Amino acid sequence: MAKAIRLEDKRKRVLLVDDHAVFRLGMAQLINREPDLMVCGEEEDAGGALAAMEGARPDLVIVDISLKESSGLDLLRSVRARSPKLPLLVVSTYDESLHAEAALRAGALGYLMKSEAVEKVIPAIRRVLGGEVYVSEALAARMLRRQVCGQTEIRASRVAGLSGRELEVFQMIGRWKKTGEIAAELRLSVKTIDYYRERIKHKLDLRNGAELVHYATSWVQGGQSGP
Repeated sequence: MAKAIRLEDKRKRVLLVDDHAVFRLGMAQLINREPDLMVCGEEEDAGGALAAMEGARPDLVIVDISLKESSGLDLLRSVRARSPKLPLLVVSTYDESLHAEAALRAGALGYLMKSEAVEKVIPAIRRVLGGEVYVSEALAARMLRRQVCGQTEIRASRVAGLSGRELEVFQMIGRWKKTGEIAAELRLSVKTIDYYRERIKHKLDLRNGAELVHYATSWVQGGQSGP
């Protein structure tokens, strides 16, 4: 019995932060199958995650971009401020072309789409635990190409500067969702969504709503392309 306890103590501890209980269950099953990994806690929002961190003592935190009452990007920044060396991995349904670089800038070491999580989450966890960056080959190639070609991509850097909630609204605009639909989905008022739209236009230097819709649509559909 003592030997089993020592083995468990050596496992790397993973905290799951996702607002979908079914996804957390499946992810926990995948992780707990590994002899050197274990799930040490599950939370559905940023407040719960921050409160649980001290007791759970995670070696790595897996975060979704969209949480129950908060943004995963804001949680990444908060965790990074509290624990600068704690590895963070984002696993999300949100398209990496829009959110991955923003997540990396917020403090994550990796970004994985949920559609690929079953096959790739364990390699991603191991790489991030080792202090390395994990992104898809397509995203890595795009980032390298931009660096080699010296492309500044001013608009791209501005999008990366949006807050977590602004990014959510921006993506929904790019999917042709109307203000009322966005408000209902995010459980916010229409007035609040209008406020976010104005902030996004200001940060992206867009003149009107038509430019915002055009740019957001181009970004979402084309992977960071735009006017």
